[in-house]
Amino acid sequence: MFVDNVKIYIKAGDGGNGAVSFRREKYVAAGGPDGGDGGHGGNVVFRVDPGSNTLLAFRYKHKFIAARGGDGKGGKFHGATADDLIILVPPGTLIRDAESGRIIHDMSEEDGADYIACRGGRGGWGNRHFATPTRQVPMFAKNGTEGEEKEVVLELKMLADVGLIGYPSVGKSSILARISSAKPKIADYHFTTLSPNLGVVRTGGERGFVAADIPGLIEGAADGAGLGHAFLRHVDRCRLLLHVVDISCFEGRDPVEDIQKINYELARYSTELSTRPQIIIANKVDALDRETVDVDAFEAYVKENGWTLHYISAVTGEGIDEMIRMVAARLEELPPMKIYEREYAPEDAYVGGERDTVIRRENDTFIVEGEWLKNLMGQVNFSDYESLNFFQRVLQNSGVFEALEKKGCRDGHTVSIYGFEFDYVK
Repeated sequence: MFVDNVKIYIKAGDGGNGAVSFRREKYVAAGGPDGGDGGHGGNVVFRVDPGSNTLLAFRYKHKFIAARGGDGKGGKFHGATADDLIILVPPGTLIRDAESGRIIHDMSEEDGADYIACRGGRGGWGNRHFATPTRQVPMFAKNGTEGEEKEVVLELKMLADVGLIGYPSVGKSSILARISSAKPKIADYHFTTLSPNLGVVRTGGERGFVAADIPGLIEGAADGAGLGHAFLRHVDRCRLLLHVVDISCFEGRDPVEDIQKINYELARYSTELSTRPQIIIANKVDALDRETVDVDAFEAYVKENGWTLHYISAVTGEGIDEMIRMVAARLEELPPMKIYEREYAPEDAYVGGERDTVIRRENDTFIVEGEWLKNLMGQVNFSDYESLNFFQRVLQNSGVFEALEKKGCRDGHTVSIYGFEFDYVK
């Protein structure tokens, strides 16, 4: 079964709690505090699995939770930092925010680096951090912060240089089997191909390109008709489209009409996709009867639209080698494969939804509290400029500043959020 779109829940591990402990040694009646820190929670990390081409592994498992950090112990022993949770995905997978649909990360970037989707919570401090000359016996420690969590949608957009498109039974699978080592199912009935097939086409030495056989598009595909709607996304990254038609017209179809309908569906799905370079591949030339098929009208239509036309037979192999050379040469002229830019900012996770925020005023100080804010504070490095900017954007986008103004907060007033204080400036 081919699965290319799933929604999953991911959560990083919580940080371990700091320990309350005091040094106990022989001849030392009252040793100082020696509580160890908690360990950091594990991150949720996405990693590309080059050998995978489907999201089938996520069909039955939808929750992924990383391990919690270990609690601190006495003797300044820190809790263990939890291992990261690695989630393997096929090349070309997009990670989207489930609520907004915006792109968080494209797992097809050239460096192939891992992507940390949720960061584990920080370990809490042990009581030794809270000892002062006036507080020599701190009876408290800090709890670890919660790990980040979110719902994401994994959407697979295959990494193929060339996409074979066209109506069912025009010979796309036969062409792919001819030009690569792929073994797609081939039969003489519609919708034989139920999922996209990939094949590597060698052009000499170490050079080559990847071709994808996209299951048959039909009229109304952009609205969900046939199988095309489910697999149109796999053409998105293709740099070149091979538009296959049955030039023999054995089934009574008009190749010009077929081209028009398929291109119309592409344009409805994506304007960008409709402008992608195309080569018209007239297949089944071995069965062509020029007395019954108006080839001149077909060629005139192709020329009028500025497309390159090439005749082949996937059965006999006629024109196949020339087609491969033509495609390879065209790919040399085209820009690299599309990589999707990030649309989702980290602070977006704090926008929308119900968040309990309490604001109270004590003289000229406005105290802001809330469980979500408390956890956020553990993820912000207040000595780092970028981290501070992130914190400010969260307060702005989540409506905290607006709520403060409604409570009467003005320039010069002090805002206190769990020990972090700053002067309010509109």
